[in-house]
Amino acid sequence: MPHTIQQRIVDNLQPVSEGLKIQDVRIGLGYTSVRLNNNNIGLAWTGKDEPGHCTHMAAAGTLAGRSAFSLLNMLIDQGHSLSRTLGLATANALVAGLPRPESVQKDFLDIIDVRAKDSVVMVGYFGPVIPQLKKRGCKLDILELKTNKPGAIPVSEGQELMATCSVAIITATSIITNTFDGLMAQLNKPRAVVVLGPSSIMYPEVFINTPVTHISGARVLDAQAVERIVSEGGGTQILKQYLSFETIRVSHS
Repeated sequence: MPHTIQQRIVDNLQPVSEGLKIQDVRIGLGYTSVRLNNNNIGLAWTGKDEPGHCTHMAAAGTLAGRSAFSLLNMLIDQGHSLSRTLGLATANALVAGLPRPESVQKDFLDIIDVRAKDSVVMVGYFGPVIPQLKKRGCKLDILELKTNKPGAIPVSEGQELMATCSVAIITATSIITNTFDGLMAQLNKPRAVVVLGPSSIMYPEVFINTPVTHISGARVLDAQAVERIVSEGGGTQILKQYLSFETIRVSHS
């Protein structure tokens, strides 16, 4: 079995990418979009590299027209988060063309039935979800790579919390920041593990043999509107009117 989540995604989707090419790429300040020549589009959070000069992507101007696999394969780039962003956005575009697994279009907190007795760890600051969790009375700890959010603590100090939580909510951007596998290794059999956010790859097969139980992500409803918002620096709150939020169960049987 491949060792990293990135390699699992690439290996699973390589056959799907055959014969497809990149039609359009938008690297926005908040999100990146990739459109394939079959008009399917994928989104991913834009990773923040510090290039030290004004060029953030050395291949800029040459991405459109490349094979879909060449961008998908960027997901395993260990050096540059922006390359992994392009790889994940391409993966999401490829998944958009596949038959949809059974999904549930409702609050993922209801699906996993978070209760007062739960100890919840949220990796990534999902502002709209926090008051919903607090209303349920559960214990909530928020871990962030950059602790500039109220109440958040550094991921590096959260190992014990990860090991003892009953529910883990993990941002899909951890695939881009190269922290996903390390976070999974810290868990000690929680009853629910949710990968959350518009960057989430809605393809359960890549999470088999991981602790993930649910994927809560988004599908693009209006590609042109999404591309325009991405190009103009928009984020989740503006994009959400053109997205369908869905939750998928990962079957480990």
